[in-house]
Amino acid sequence: MNTSELNRFIVVLIYGSLVLLSVLKLSNPLRVNRKANFWFGMFLFLWSSFWLDEILTLVNDTPIEIHSIISVQMIQFLTPVMFYFSVLFYTNPSFKFKISDLKYLILPVIFWINILLQRFGGFEDNSIFNYIFIGLILFQALFYTGLSYFTIRKHKKRIQQFSANTEGINLNWLEYITVIIFIINIIYVVYNLSYDSKALNFFINGVFLLVIYFVGYYSLKQKEIYPLEEKQREELIAIDEEPEMEEVKKKLISDEELARIKNQLEEVMYKQKPYLDSELNLIRLSELLSVSTHHLSYVINTGFKKNFFQYVNEYRVEYAKRLLKDSQSKLSILGIAYESGFNSKTSFNTTFKKFTGQTPSEYKNSSGL
Repeated sequence: MNTSELNRFIVVLIYGSLVLLSVLKLSNPLRVNRKANFWFGMFLFLWSSFWLDEILTLVNDTPIEIHSIISVQMIQFLTPVMFYFSVLFYTNPSFKFKISDLKYLILPVIFWINILLQRFGGFEDNSIFNYIFIGLILFQALFYTGLSYFTIRKHKKRIQQFSANTEGINLNWLEYITVIIFIINIIYVVYNLSYDSKALNFFINGVFLLVIYFVGYYSLKQKEIYPLEEKQREELIAIDEEPEMEEVKKKLISDEELARIKNQLEEVMYKQKPYLDSELNLIRLSELLSVSTHHLSYVINTGFKKNFFQYVNEYRVEYAKRLLKDSQSKLSILGIAYESGFNSKTSFNTTFKKFTGQTPSEYKNSSGL
């Protein structure tokens, strides 16, 4: 099989995988992250259309350029917008569109005007429009991947305010996709300006196929990020991702009440050890103390100068340190991780090193055990 035949095979795999994945996300059989999966499914479907020319050419055995149809071009340019909308709903399932959100259509409208002028403007030299076209693609890649990236980074800070195990809900996979797609777009546009784009097809298609399989694996295993119960979800989303900012903005409870809840919290953590529950979150802990999630978050942020993730995992790390020092313990490192409230060895190693500067194995060896 030569390079040309291999490239055609990869194109078939890309198109088929994207269409299948888009159908799975739109149908959403697990009924999780519904709005986010709808927009992500739309993004995947529009993304697949970029390979439709090559698929139809293979089927008909004659060159077909559906990509040149003006209506198809207009729809395709909405692809990064759909991706950004999916990021918005993954990070905030309660997000509602407002009139001000029409600003996200500014770039597509500029693109559509450029197409219409190129097709029907009657200009003798359309080369300037081709450069504008490429420039718009590059700028849009920068704009929407940048917005998506910083939205996910804010999400990562927010979830540390209510979850002590963030591994399954931190959207790392979506952040990696954002960075990879941005890099590929830069390479593709720069190459188009300087070289024959066909020479790059095999490389780009190979990378895209790997990205699509990565997307398929992680997007299908993504669990619900926020509670399904609307009141609880709204409370958690409303918690500021920057604890010190919330303290400055307003005083939620009196100093006396803060001290009372703080003492009650320390007593519960010492006697009941709720941090050993790997599923512990702000909601469960607030129920143990019979206080609201917002007040408990405020007490942890203001009274201990920590977010929920830091507060709970400090207890877990201290508990793990005792087990690691115990010469009588028969537990493995993974066993100690689970016993201490962590839900994976990866999160245990990462969190332990963050708090102690050593991995669990290094800490155990330094203890002479």
